[in-house]
Amino acid sequence: MSKHPSLPVASRRSFLRDAGAAAALTAGLASPLRAWADQAAKSDGQPLPYLDRIGLQLYTLRNQMKDDPKATLQAVADAGYRQVELMNIDDDAIDLAAMARDLGLAVHSAFMNWQAVATPDQSNGPDVDRTIELAETIGLRHIVFGYIGKNARDTLDKIRGIADRANAAGEKARSAGMRLCYHNHSFEFAKLDGKTTAFDVFVKKFDPQTVEFELDVFWAKIGGHDPEALMRQLAARISQVHLKDLKKGVGTIHDEGAVPKDAFQEVGDGVLDMPAIMKLAAKIGVDQCHVEQDQSPDPIASVKQSIGYLNERSA
Repeated sequence: MSKHPSLPVASRRSFLRDAGAAAALTAGLASPLRAWADQAAKSDGQPLPYLDRIGLQLYTLRNQMKDDPKATLQAVADAGYRQVELMNIDDDAIDLAAMARDLGLAVHSAFMNWQAVATPDQSNGPDVDRTIELAETIGLRHIVFGYIGKNARDTLDKIRGIADRANAAGEKARSAGMRLCYHNHSFEFAKLDGKTTAFDVFVKKFDPQTVEFELDVFWAKIGGHDPEALMRQLAARISQVHLKDLKKGVGTIHDEGAVPKDAFQEVGDGVLDMPAIMKLAAKIGVDQCHVEQDQSPDPIASVKQSIGYLNERSA
């Protein structure tokens, strides 16, 4: 059993309904972000949560997975990761999940095709019902809706429609014993009408009973927000967190395509206080934490370095 269990679903839902607890969590939203050197000096000597089940989002190793999936998964296991989050929910993912589990890696979460929710009317497009069937076959706990194409997100009306369809998809996922999560990038934090962002709409319109958040702390920070503040604000609505570090000196960027490759850093090399983020995640009942690094000149070395840093902080 994990040393840092997440809150049971029923408890997490009750927590959401507790206005007093929500107010307490949102009272202190400002939390300074520190460089790696300051993090090391501030260690309280307590082991980090989630290392007994730490995950890796396989998008980090997408090219290596294409070339040799078994060898790549073996390298992930050898590095000390305990689970992987799949890039896709499709027929190939069934075999990939079995391969990962044979190597001792758990598989609880995977990304669905975003078009099934954002643009469902296209001919021969992905289908929510089929996605859920595949997710059941794979044996997932979390289905992640993780992106929206630029032409599908440029008005608040489009965003509101996506939120409604996500709620419907989330209800279907819940009926099948799984949870739908929304994974943010930074575009959600751009104001679409001068005052309202897509993230504002999602927080307001997503039904907490059917749609949760997978908070990516890199994208939140580069989108102009303090990830720890968002974690306190959303609290039990977050079921997963992506641990991704941001290079010092990078300003706010809402266009994901304009982010420099070197903005993506190994955990511990950037400005985000990952130990503090992980400890806060445990306090609010987050289920899973996954390391991810979208860009790296040597992805295998990067994922080893990231987990090495986390293990050092728990020594």
